Amino acid sequence: MARKRMRNRPSPHGPNPDQVAKITQPKWTLPPYEIASTEQLQLLHDKSMQILEEGGIAFYDEESVQILEQHHVKIVDQIAYFDRAQVMEYLAKAPSQFVWSGRNPEHNVVLGGDHVVFAPVVGPPFIRDLDRGRRDGTLQDLQNLIKLSQTIPYMHSLGAENVVPSDVPIEYRHLETMYALLTYGDKPVMGVYHTGPIAADTLALAKIMYGEETLRHNHVLHCVVNVSSPRRLDDRMLSMLIQFARHNQIVDVTPFILSGAMGPVSILGTVAQLNAEALAGIVFAQMANPGTPCIYGSFQAVLDLQSGAPVFGAPESQLALYLSAQLARMYNLPFRAAGAYASSKIIDAQGAYESVMAMFPSMLVRPNFILHAAGWLEGGLTVGYEKFVLDCELLGMYHRYLQNVSWEEDEWALDMIINEVPPGGHHLGSSHTMRHYRTAFYRAGLFDYDSAEAWEASGSIDSIQRANQKYKQLLRQYEKPDLDPGTDEALRDFIERRKQEL
Repeated sequence: MARKRMRNRPSPHGPNPDQVAKITQPKWTLPPYEIASTEQLQLLHDKSMQILEEGGIAFYDEESVQILEQHHVKIVDQIAYFDRAQVMEYLAKAPSQFVWSGRNPEHNVVLGGDHVVFAPVVGPPFIRDLDRGRRDGTLQDLQNLIKLSQTIPYMHSLGAENVVPSDVPIEYRHLETMYALLTYGDKPVMGVYHTGPIAADTLALAKIMYGEETLRHNHVLHCVVNVSSPRRLDDRMLSMLIQFARHNQIVDVTPFILSGAMGPVSILGTVAQLNAEALAGIVFAQMANPGTPCIYGSFQAVLDLQSGAPVFGAPESQLALYLSAQLARMYNLPFRAAGAYASSKIIDAQGAYESVMAMFPSMLVRPNFILHAAGWLEGGLTVGYEKFVLDCELLGMYHRYLQNVSWEEDEWALDMIINEVPPGGHHLGSSHTMRHYRTAFYRAGLFDYDSAEAWEASGSIDSIQRANQKYKQLLRQYEKPDLDPGTDEALRDFIERRKQEL
């Protein structure tokens, strides 16, 4: 048992990003899409620095203010004013790429450089499927979504609280959520990190699972710090950030901006503010612990100025995404791009179009991390079972897209073109086709490619019905990864003790 447990743990000395076995993790080989010239990008940077120097960022947390003052940041009424030279000095302390370790080292992934990581939806309180409609999420639903992420090869992480388990009391909900993440899969997990105390419990459970020495040298947890735009970080976010930074875990700083409400209606003003907020959080993380692995995040949507509702997949959001990605590359920081966002309440044409409009532009900017890559509905309030597996079909396509064109000699197939297939013939039975017919093209299993007559004869089943059947099939096929019984017992002992304390 002891040997099995060690085999399912990262090395206590930390892996080398260039030596990680990447089975399904894609790498970016296409040129990134850029819309700003070097001069325009520098102008964006300068405007952001002006915001940091003259407008400042509010840090509503006493310990955080003390850390800032120790690093000679000017503080007036809890507003921090950052000098641009100091910003660049501390940004340079953040690593450009690093390994995110899973319980099974074969599932380790690299964040940064040309590497891409897909992670599932996080945070919805509601869940929806074709059988029962929209309802409160449960612990069983959370476990099911973790099982799907574990089973589907195009998902590289189990995420965090994929759906809120409303049937677990809120006082210790985070404990059961973290236990599910640690035990129902062995891919990298984010953890639960809403506040400093919750982050502390998450770290304690991670120490039991991985060992304290392993946790010290490996990045096994990953939190998201949402700046409360405009220009505000509160004690909940900051206490959690400090906990993760001091334990050398991943800090994803992502301003949450709805243009027209938390940011201006203009694209340039929004991006300048987003950049200032993201940089302030990353700089602060380096002050809390130099070398903290950080991600530059971009979560930007627009507000429907007629209804006041957020709009996902808007063209303005994609333009802002292109610019923020260019800035992240300029700072040599890993970049988080947009996921399969949709305002639609169900899987319909609107939901499909919105998701592709949000997700495909992300594939053009050399993303490193895409959270909410599958399952998102209703502006993030709902996760859909069928939406989850349909989105994963797109992730499979994106894996193939990111492979780019192969320039191997066999790709030319000249012997077929010149010698085997005559003018007016076909390649259906050629030896080249027969060698590659199973792998030449990505085939989406949930999409129908039959004739109309064949489709009708087989019951006229649509993609949502196929997705309903697919997610149930995947859950039936799921196999729980091995876990040392002693470790499992230690996790449950900690959880039950903390429940009594809480």
